[in-house]
Amino acid sequence: MELNIYQVDAFTENLFGGNPAGVVPDAKNLTDIDMQNIAREMNLSETAFIEELDKDNFKVRFFTPRCEVDLCGHATIASFYLLAQKQYIIPIDSGIRKLYQETKAGKLSVEIYYKNCQVDKVFMEQGEPKSLGRIENIKPILESFRIGEEDLGIGTEFIYPEIISTGLPDIILPIKDKDILYNLSVDFEKLEKVSKKLSVIGVHAFYLPKDDSDVVYTRNFAPAVGINEEAATGTSNGALIYYLKKNRLLKKDEIISMQGETMNRPSAIYCSIKNINNKYIVKVGGKSKIVLEAIVNI
Repeated sequence: MELNIYQVDAFTENLFGGNPAGVVPDAKNLTDIDMQNIAREMNLSETAFIEELDKDNFKVRFFTPRCEVDLCGHATIASFYLLAQKQYIIPIDSGIRKLYQETKAGKLSVEIYYKNCQVDKVFMEQGEPKSLGRIENIKPILESFRIGEEDLGIGTEFIYPEIISTGLPDIILPIKDKDILYNLSVDFEKLEKVSKKLSVIGVHAFYLPKDDSDVVYTRNFAPAVGINEEAATGTSNGALIYYLKKNRLLKKDEIISMQGETMNRPSAIYCSIKNINNKYIVKVGGKSKIVLEAIVNI
């Protein structure tokens, strides 16, 4: 059996930027073992496997080289950009085409923004955001990043890290200074143990210049699932904007997360949050670039 497979760089419009994801647009005949083997062979942080249910609904599963995960933001953006570009999805001239993906984190909406018959950006709805608790025993995290308590917070204010989920649980870690964030020296073995003990995917560290900033600077570390650092992380940035709004650290409802700069893969993740009837709706999105197209033989 021959299958089309692609590498798509998500959250960038430039070649070799953003976060690469594998995408298999027609995976209906693959077994779980096939999917895991393909993800291991691709050796990207995540590979998405797609099955069309009808013209507006797609089943999507996500595999790292090690295991399946419930949801992946950047692979979602990459997948629906690819589906739109290769016309698995019926295009429109301009405006928003709304679709749905059925994942292990639930059924979530995806919006494709078209301009002059071309795909501009793809946005995905995150799972309902929730806090899984503030982390008051911060010593293991500080030791994992080789930093001190005085390095945590925003501005002059100390702020505790917190476990937030919009489909996948992550530790949201506030860093007071951009230079400290960009020069973190991570003990990945310790961080993997901390992540597994706290039942999280990883740590999303950030620096916010001020509460009315248009931009937040981020880095993401997930050695527990085989990803020491990731260049663009959709679910974690969704969790981040919820953390900022929940803790009254951000005045606006939109922000751009700049990630991947320390990896020479600059990424721009557009994040938004709305409170509708006391329920937060979080979306993340951005541009993508198709880099590779190949055939895999199963």
